[in-house]
Amino acid sequence: MITRIIDRNFANMRLDRFLRKAFPDESLSVFFAVIRKKKVRVNGVVGKANQMLAEGDTVCIYENFKSVDESAAQTTETEQSPVPAPSSGFAKNKSTWGKVLSPAEKQAGWGANDLDIVIQTEDYVIVNKPSGLASQPGSGTRPGESLVEYLWEWGRREGLDFKPTIAHRLDQETSGMLIAALHGDTLRDFTRMIREHEVEKFYFALVKGNLKKEKGTISESLTRTDAAKGSKMKVGESGKDAKEAVTHYRVKQHYEGYDLVKIKLETGRMHQIRAHFASIGHPLLGDTRYGDFALNREVKKTLGLHRLFLHSCRLEFVWQGERKVFDCPLPKELQSVIDNLKPMRFRHDIADPRGARK
Repeated sequence: MITRIIDRNFANMRLDRFLRKAFPDESLSVFFAVIRKKKVRVNGVVGKANQMLAEGDTVCIYENFKSVDESAAQTTETEQSPVPAPSSGFAKNKSTWGKVLSPAEKQAGWGANDLDIVIQTEDYVIVNKPSGLASQPGSGTRPGESLVEYLWEWGRREGLDFKPTIAHRLDQETSGMLIAALHGDTLRDFTRMIREHEVEKFYFALVKGNLKKEKGTISESLTRTDAAKGSKMKVGESGKDAKEAVTHYRVKQHYEGYDLVKIKLETGRMHQIRAHFASIGHPLLGDTRYGDFALNREVKKTLGLHRLFLHSCRLEFVWQGERKVFDCPLPKELQSVIDNLKPMRFRHDIADPRGARK
């Protein structure tokens, strides 16, 4: 028999999903079989696949899974405490969690020591991601060289029993703040909050030309198109694949030939800010996908801009009844570009991100 006490990482999770997460090396057919044969009990009562688990529940499985050591599977009454067994963690059995690094990965380095943590709480951390670093592993990213993998290694060093997981993403070229959950229930809460637009996300961007309005809203649908050179978003098309996208902005400062804008996202589509501003004739500087390529070459030479000028500068949300506000100033390479521009007419204080809300 295998016994597990539900901790916060598995609370508010369906029984069948808990089994899949707690025992990732077993096949789905095994879980379906033990549930169908009534070999799973929750607090002594036969469990159902769609049953929601609560923190402190005792789950007993009257069958020994192949992936679980017989010695670890046997639990005594003294062992049955609210502290979960070592193998019940969210991802303790995953190969990427605390794995032995290859020589190539050791040479590349994890970068966990270099994480710029804005704040660390019991439930989550907020990390300032640099431009050029992928949010998560994917094609074109070398093993061990993404923010998520740095967080995994950081979490292992911190002794966490949950694999830190980002609740949203930033494009590789974009810098700024990301939320990473440190518990399963926290991840589910932030996922819901982001889906229901309860996390307010603000950005700084430098765009080509001077906008006619000091503030405005771009409300145009976005449709994803995939190609060999990478995915792009088409603006203003209709159809079943078109997604609503709304971007609010306010000019923080007019410069000769450029505008620094403060942006608030109402939706969070892929490339939303970049595609929206390009569609109104004001592409972001340094944008190699939607931008003015000739201008990008010019500002690279004259202003030393070698990246996309887009930075996630503020996050606002309510957590456990308290409003949280986190700010992250422009990185040095972007501030250097601003310092070399000639202001026009007026200047808002860009150190006060609240200016977009006035």
